[in-house]
Amino acid sequence: MRDTGVRMVAAVEAAKGLLILAVGAGFFSLIHRDVQAAAEHVVRAFHLDPASRTPRIFLDLADQLDSSRLQLLALGAAAYASLHLVQAIGLWRGKRWAEWLTVVAGSIYIPVELYELWKGVTWLKLGFLAVNVAIVAYLAGLLYRTRRAPS
Repeated sequence: MRDTGVRMVAAVEAAKGLLILAVGAGFFSLIHRDVQAAAEHVVRAFHLDPASRTPRIFLDLADQLDSSRLQLLALGAAAYASLHLVQAIGLWRGKRWAEWLTVVAGSIYIPVELYELWKGVTWLKLGFLAVNVAIVAYLAGLLYRTRRAPS
């Protein structure tokens, strides 16, 4: 059971890492391009009203992105993706340090996710919080049950 649960967590962490890596690659692909035009294309493709709140925020942010900011975002995404991928590989291989790293890293996000819920409840926010709490609780419980006696 331990291997199955830990491997499921590893798969979730790998999926997060790959998704973040894809976002970073997207930022990288926009370097030296018209980011504003790309953002407007996305808004049109999803049939969003550019004058409404969320698309307007998206378009305003895109207007502020230059090549150096895009490079920083791409590098940041690569670093963040690396953390998730390292966790995933360590968990897949059954490494105790990876369990600890995942508990600590996941616990850091819980207050942020609770704050976001406080600002406004959505199913997506609830889902992220539920998955994160489940992962942290599962691995923390596993670490507690398998703790080593002091030598």
